[in-house]
Amino acid sequence: MSHAMASVRMQVIVAVILGVKFGTDKQLSRRYSIVVVVVICLFMLAFGWSWGPLGWTVPSEIFPLETRSAGQSITVAVNLFFTFVIAQAFLTMLCHMKFGLFYFFAGWVVIMTVFIALFLPETKNVPMEEMVLVWKGHWFWRRYIGDADVHVGANNGKGAAIA
Repeated sequence: MSHAMASVRMQVIVAVILGVKFGTDKQLSRRYSIVVVVVICLFMLAFGWSWGPLGWTVPSEIFPLETRSAGQSITVAVNLFFTFVIAQAFLTMLCHMKFGLFYFFAGWVVIMTVFIALFLPETKNVPMEEMVLVWKGHWFWRRYIGDADVHVGANNGKGAAIA
């Protein structure tokens, strides 16, 4: 989560620099331009260590074996679609929102961080076959997982489903 907050800090730093320096002079000095580029690179580094891989790793861990390929396909399609939408809208949003665009994206990183902290259970060292138990034990998702959905152990010949 510290890298996610580093992403927020980098977005806010860019917004402050652009708001203070570009907002008054309508031109950034060479020094501030270099700082903005370095901070954006640091944002990309922090994003790559925190949010970047989550869109690929989490779906591959949480989908049951029976639906994983379909779920991963939908995940990739949605990811690419929204990457396209953001890429197409970025310059227009930058022209209208100016430095506020970076506050906008920082706000989304905060929202994503809170969402993940509250709604995504830890899956470390959980076998794929037992993933349904993680969801069944989560404070929010348990209301959507019925006892009939839990089939841990049923496929390996070791007995009936664990509820």
